[in-house]
Amino acid sequence: MTGSGAAPAGTGPAAPAAPASSADLIDVWLIPTDQPEPVVRALRELLDPAERARADGPDRRFGRRFTVTHGAVRLLAGARLGRDPARLVWHYGPHGKPGIDDLAVNHSASGALAAVALTEGRAVGVDVEEVRDARVAVRMARRYFPAAEAESVAADPDPAGRFTVLWCRREACVKAYGGRLVQGFGLPLDGPSPVLLADPGALGPGPCRVEDVPAPGSFRAAVAAVGAGPVGIRRRIWSPPV
Repeated sequence: MTGSGAAPAGTGPAAPAAPASSADLIDVWLIPTDQPEPVVRALRELLDPAERARADGPDRRFGRRFTVTHGAVRLLAGARLGRDPARLVWHYGPHGKPGIDDLAVNHSASGALAAVALTEGRAVGVDVEEVRDARVAVRMARRYFPAAEAESVAADPDPAGRFTVLWCRREACVKAYGGRLVQGFGLPLDGPSPVLLADPGALGPGPCRVEDVPAPGSFRAAVAAVGAGPVGIRRRIWSPPV
């Protein structure tokens, strides 16, 4: 699993029609992070010293999931760039958003699932979250969302699911700009997917296109791309290379 010859594997529906430009095509990989020990060990070999130090913290389950997430991100980015994933050197924005050369990379993790988005030439953000308890969801919506969105969460037959969708959209949008989450709390992101946010406020110049991504089980996910043009989303489920 080391070296540039390791190719990512996966399954899942692709976008029905890919745009002509690769800058308008976003690959979104969903990564199950509870993997067998041999997979974790092999992926650990791809990490840089700082990543290994983070993975080796006191929370063993977190460390294993962190290793899988970051190792898989390296494999996917390395395959996209045609380079050895163990030799990739990330550059980071002011709030920790990774990037490398002309490849836009963003990832997120929640519990046993992670997501990574990759594209060229267009800033991108992705978020995945596990659905929260309904009472917590309603309380957090009232604290952090615009009033109309908070009321829509409270009135929804599935308030926890609706809250999580809106939270994912918010996080994805903020991450697309490399901003801070507090900058996204007031953004109006309700409505059917995709949402075209004309004015992202303090995050930066708009517009920003935000789209829900189907996720398994109790998870919800969203991806955001800066710019008005439509995007094709190619969703796949990652599995370790054999």
